[in-house]
Amino acid sequence: MADQQRVPVGVRLKEAGKLYYYDAGEIELEVGYFVVIDTSHGLEIGRVVVAPDQVVVSEIKESLKPILRRATPEDLEQAEELKKRAVETLKVVRSRAADDGLAMRIVIGEYSLDVSQLTFYFTSEDRVDFRSLSRALSAEMDTKVQFLQIGDRDRAKIVDGIGRCGERLCCSSWMGTFPTVSIRHAKEQDLPLNPSKLSGACGRLLCCLTYEYDQYKEIKGGLPKVGARISTPTGMAKVRRINVPKETISLSMEESREQVEMPLTQFRLMYGTAVRPAELTEKFEIELMTADVAKAQGAGPSPAAPSAGLPSPAAQQRSLQDARAREGAGDGQPSPRRRRRRRGGRNRRRSGPGGPSSSGGPPSSGGPSSSGGPSSS
Repeated sequence: MADQQRVPVGVRLKEAGKLYYYDAGEIELEVGYFVVIDTSHGLEIGRVVVAPDQVVVSEIKESLKPILRRATPEDLEQAEELKKRAVETLKVVRSRAADDGLAMRIVIGEYSLDVSQLTFYFTSEDRVDFRSLSRALSAEMDTKVQFLQIGDRDRAKIVDGIGRCGERLCCSSWMGTFPTVSIRHAKEQDLPLNPSKLSGACGRLLCCLTYEYDQYKEIKGGLPKVGARISTPTGMAKVRRINVPKETISLSMEESREQVEMPLTQFRLMYGTAVRPAELTEKFEIELMTADVAKAQGAGPSPAAPSAGLPSPAAQQRSLQDARAREGAGDGQPSPRRRRRRRGGRNRRRSGPGGPSSSGGPPSSGGPSSSGGPSSS
């Protein structure tokens, strides 16, 4: 019943500010209307950006403050006058803060619509004790004065400006919240790791590094890394470059020294979505070569010395045994060594305690002695 009575609307206090939900009640509102709302800083004017019919009431669980009224032309005119008044006051407050020796950079000042509160936003590397300044200004201006410390990104959002792309700053024009940006976003997009080229007006990493990060990660996910050696039907090759905007890959063939550039779609059709690395190919080739050498040595010893680059006979034998053990484990059958041990164990169990000796001869019960001579009568 409570959800049916509420009429939530989305309101922004600034052009690209945070979105707040208020209860319109019986006030008919549409997108673009200006309204007067009650905030923690006093009465302020906001702009409706989400109409009542665009909000799912059941998804809003918190309690909503009511919208006081639609803003009148007088309210809008008063808000403009207070902005000009805050600019003049800002010069005085900056001078007072410098006289008091406060290491703070005051960015902007804002009056509430009912002039009950004056808020100054500032940046500083350390904590600043501004309580005495706040009390003195409140007594002089006959209004509540408060200072709020903000970060470098918030400062750039408030001041506004032009980015290196030639457009307005994203945070000031349309971005409501700041994304999380790290240096891995630049590495994934193969950008030069130069702080001066990756930093924005705020001095932090550019927010636009996150715009195409998912596309780069998805396209390069099934491809070999730059510098990797891969096995292709025409021989070994080395990946020179992956051009994500053009969606092409450049290969350098090792035998012919030819530079090949092809679309990623053709590359995947020819070599599959996952290309076999050269290390895996060399591993299989070494195992096959070891098995061949071991078979040749089992047929008979060769008087010739082993060729250079081949493993030693002991290493070849160990590799062969390991390969046979892995094959037996993969087929679910025991290795040949284990089967010989089991057969020997069965023979010993069948013979019992009085079984044949270790030499394999018959038991000495009245027969010839171990020396092979006749027994003495």
